Amino acid sequence: MSPDGTLSIGDLAARARTTVKTIRFYSDQGLLPEAARSSGGHRRYGPDALARLRTIRSLRALDVPVPEIKRVLESGDGPEPGDGLEAVVARRLDDIGGQLAALRWREAALRALQECEPGRLAERLELIGAVSVPPDTSAIAHYWRRLLPARLSARLRTAITEAAVPQPPADPTPDQVLAFARVHALATAATDHCLTGHRPVTETHPDLLYDGLYEAHQLVEAAVRAGRAPGPGEALDCYTAAYARAAGTRDTPVFRQALAARLAAADHPVMHRYWHLAGALIPGLTLGAADAWLRDALAADTATG
Repeated sequence: MSPDGTLSIGDLAARARTTVKTIRFYSDQGLLPEAARSSGGHRRYGPDALARLRTIRSLRALDVPVPEIKRVLESGDGPEPGDGLEAVVARRLDDIGGQLAALRWREAALRALQECEPGRLAERLELIGAVSVPPDTSAIAHYWRRLLPARLSARLRTAITEAAVPQPPADPTPDQVLAFARVHALATAATDHCLTGHRPVTETHPDLLYDGLYEAHQLVEAAVRAGRAPGPGEALDCYTAAYARAAGTRDTPVFRQALAARLAAADHPVMHRYWHLAGALIPGLTLGAADAWLRDALAADTATG
């Protein structure tokens, strides 16, 4: 160190056990300011440069981008932890989490291709390749927003969409990758015609209907946990009452007969396919499975009635 307390670039490199080229790069990027220049024009660094350089190298070892490091240093943290440094660490953890999730998805997708019959490999590759990495659910959510009644409140539209749209598992199996890819393909291929072809039976007061259906679905979960088979009971009463209220009428045996016929006519294989695939991705009882239980209960009730 010189009498004025500064270090040459070579001395700083030796003390930090790095190269002159590295220090020059950090200086040119504005991460390591020079304290002065020698009479010969050579860079000189202050006594705090060594600690600052060690902070820079530690962050780079964690793959923190240079602009992020610059913001940390300019925030006044220096080599000591602080709010700026903590924020960078949190962002890097989020980034790493996303990268790991993407890698797990790619691994499961490759295994799904590896396990495929040779004759169907190209078809499966196209199916899986249509899904972004990490997977995006926006197309499936859009499908449901168009499928639900236009007059449904934003509250219920959001709640139903969140319950109906399967989220990609954090650590998927090959079968789950395929299930998600098929749900995604179903949603993106849906046209206005096929959407209206399997739109659920709705009434003039959709909020009355869907609030009641939500309650009925909750009761079905309790019935399924208790091992009850579909049939008359509290869940079915709540279900048929919701349709009756929305239609402005009473829940009677005649109404139930008519409702059973209407629901059977509105049934669509696309929705069966959707809920079968979603069942591999959504934990617990799906809305589709709960509704199927209630329809079976209604059919059993009207048959005995």
